Amino acid sequence: MPAAEPLVLAVDQGSSATKAVLVDGSGQAVATGRAAVSERHPAPGHVEQSAHEILASVHQAVADCLDGYDATRVVAVGLSTQRESVVLWDSEDGEPVGPVLSWQDRRTVADVAELAERENVPELVLRRTGLPLDPMFSASKARWLLEHVDPRAVRSGRLRVGTIDAWLLHRLTGENRTELGNASRTQLLGLEGADWDDDLLNLFGIPRACLPEVSPSAGPLGKCQGLAPLPDGVPVTAVLGDSHAALFAHGVSEPGTVKVTYGTGSSVMGLVDPSTEVAAGLCRTIAWADPEPRFAVEGNIRATGATIRWLAGFLGSSPAEVVALAAESSSNGIHLVPGFTGLGAPWWDGSAVGLVSGLTLGSTPAQLARAAVESIAYQVEDVLAAVDALGTPVTTVLADGGGTVDDGLMQLQADLSGRVVRRSTDGQLSAHGAARLAGVGCGLWSAADLPGLAPVYDDFRPALDPDLRERRLADWHDAVDRSRGTTRPAGGAR
Repeated sequence: MPAAEPLVLAVDQGSSATKAVLVDGSGQAVATGRAAVSERHPAPGHVEQSAHEILASVHQAVADCLDGYDATRVVAVGLSTQRESVVLWDSEDGEPVGPVLSWQDRRTVADVAELAERENVPELVLRRTGLPLDPMFSASKARWLLEHVDPRAVRSGRLRVGTIDAWLLHRLTGENRTELGNASRTQLLGLEGADWDDDLLNLFGIPRACLPEVSPSAGPLGKCQGLAPLPDGVPVTAVLGDSHAALFAHGVSEPGTVKVTYGTGSSVMGLVDPSTEVAAGLCRTIAWADPEPRFAVEGNIRATGATIRWLAGFLGSSPAEVVALAAESSSNGIHLVPGFTGLGAPWWDGSAVGLVSGLTLGSTPAQLARAAVESIAYQVEDVLAAVDALGTPVTTVLADGGGTVDDGLMQLQADLSGRVVRRSTDGQLSAHGAARLAGVGCGLWSAADLPGLAPVYDDFRPALDPDLRERRLADWHDAVDRSRGTTRPAGGAR
């Protein structure tokens, strides 16, 4: 009797949910599971999650995914995780110490502003890490967590601080590891050395002893224990940041192609040569290491799907209802700039504010909903334009993430960008990226097999008059300038 076909289990832990996907030898999903994860907002600018709830969501999603399947067929596990969010825990009993500070959390704005006033500090951080000095990244959050515990606990050497991948690896395998791509988002890792940087640790006040060991993206990275119904001992053979996993799943292996992930926020990312000089407004980061680091350029947008969720709460409806409402109307001159926590790429302006402009007595909820959806496409185009400035114009955009289910948004993106948008028909691309690297890590596939596992796409082509596109972009930029408290030069030049 032939042996049962091996399976790979991928776990995608995101800001609003944890998803599990079971993948067969052909790269197809045969089962999925999902568990929601909540956020708390205890004070303005504070966004917290529960480390216990995140871990429980992983167990629930895995159990649901494997229900009805022989779990002994799973030969490897891959993890895809939200990135800059930070956990502090006790390494001896595994208990979290305090809340998870979400990547959206802004409580360290004043701390980062104080660092920015120091001579040469912003330049040092950007040069070493590839990231602008900003509270979105993990370092200032890690310092805040350590400053809010008993100093004796820090001196004991028991505490560990890290991103979600490190927390899950510790609880699922007992290992003290963090994956290199995730570590590159902390502002504590030097890109050139691909390790924790002593100058940055001193700058942010993070003891090296509190940090996990930096590991490659592909395993073996530990063996799962207690993740029922998975048998103990199944290896974790891949860990990736969620945006990095999506890029891997698209099959991007060389510079020149850009993907956009539409989630709570959005990531615009493409591979670059290590020597590429990254333009202002973009980040340089490590996509993955297998085992050598592959470098990427990225623009991070803080609020895309989050804008739709906010408006749904404001209107007393659901996100799906907001999207449906948006399809019924034009924005009629309304612009919504979602500067809830400042603006990310390409502006990196923490002082920007949320703004709605162009309201009249005749404005309707449908027009405001349309403006919310348009804000997503406008922000993505602003980052794509910054990527163009690197010297190779982006003509095609690979799209993934939950927001891509909206055909209207995909067509709007093509129209406002003047670029072809290729939407993956696979709605779980981050999970599939983790599964594919895990499959390579355990020997189920070779690197040569990966192109055959690439997703299928639906294409959206621009249909908006180019002159009208430019006028609409100019009006959007006027609204962004008001959000930032700036004035555009005469004639509209930026």
